Amino acid sequence: MLTLWYSRKSCAYAPHILLYETGVEFKVRHVDFAKNEQTSPDFLSINPKGRVPALVTPDGVLTENPAILFYIAQMFPEKAFAPSKPFDLAKAQAFNMFLASTVHVAHAHKHRGYRWTDDASAQAAMTAKVPVNMADCASMIQDHFFKGPFVLGESFSMCDPYLALIIRWLGPDGVSLDGFPKLKAHNEMMKQRPSVKQVATLYD
Repeated sequence: MLTLWYSRKSCAYAPHILLYETGVEFKVRHVDFAKNEQTSPDFLSINPKGRVPALVTPDGVLTENPAILFYIAQMFPEKAFAPSKPFDLAKAQAFNMFLASTVHVAHAHKHRGYRWTDDASAQAAMTAKVPVNMADCASMIQDHFFKGPFVLGESFSMCDPYLALIIRWLGPDGVSLDGFPKLKAHNEMMKQRPSVKQVATLYD
């Protein structure tokens, strides 16, 4: 059985949705960051980085959203969560990696500037730039990655829960969805999925 370690308001939101989409039973373990449980020996034995998500599988532990999402897709090929053609699969991976390496980092500048500098004024400057950077990321997604109505086209894939996570961040990061109609429509569509309804309240 798979076990997902997650915390509220975290990016574990994406694989949590995809696990529900599989229809199989899985376990969840909540890590309370307010109590610094991410630094406990129990959790560090799961993920030495002290971050979520972490997915415990029969073969070991996986971390990082692109890897976890792809693993779930590979474990349930009948769900067609990932493209079968090599080029299309690479494009899907490129999207998820862009979210992980660029968009998530842009978002993290709002509250976690201390990861990059100890200078308080530099941290404040990073926070101030978040709305602009996230709007630029939203434009890149809508104009160059998004096919519609789902990320890859007509079918739901491992990319859609990840985009749903990013869209949850845009409003609080100072980016209105009114300027991104394709992403707004995707958000409304995703909110109707049972998997998203099951997960959303756990991450508020």
